[in-house]
Amino acid sequence: MNEPLPPPGETPAVEGSTAEAHRERPDGGIWEHPRVWLLLIAIGSVLVAAFFLARVFTL
Repeated sequence: MNEPLPPPGETPAVEGSTAEAHRERPDGGIWEHPRVWLLLIAIGSVLVAAFFLARVFTL
């Protein structure tokens, strides 16, 4: 038989978790190392600019 749905605003019952409680470090995501991303973008920009400069000078 199905359990009735909990009313809005209440947390439903759970069966439990086998994980131990621990403090999680805040996740920086892709912004964890912004200098790396800035360096990659700068290198990519220089490569694209060099490609177009090479095309201009080889005409």
